[in-house]
Amino acid sequence: MSRITSKGQVTIPKEIREKFGFDPGDEIQFTVLDGRVIVQKKSLRSRLANWVGAINIGTEVDTFVSDLRGSE
Repeated sequence: MSRITSKGQVTIPKEIREKFGFDPGDEIQFTVLDGRVIVQKKSLRSRLANWVGAINIGTEVDTFVSDLRGSE
């Protein structure tokens, strides 16, 4: 059993952290479903999705890679 602090913080019990792979610094997300709160580790995939399209190289990827490799 955990309690919520005045700052809204909750300690996740060690057994649960270990079982689900929660590590210090991990981002977690909260979802409400059917009146319940679901806590889950934010996946690498969802973190990478934030960066999709962030770099605009102004050319097709194949052309960009070819230019980086140079001509042989």
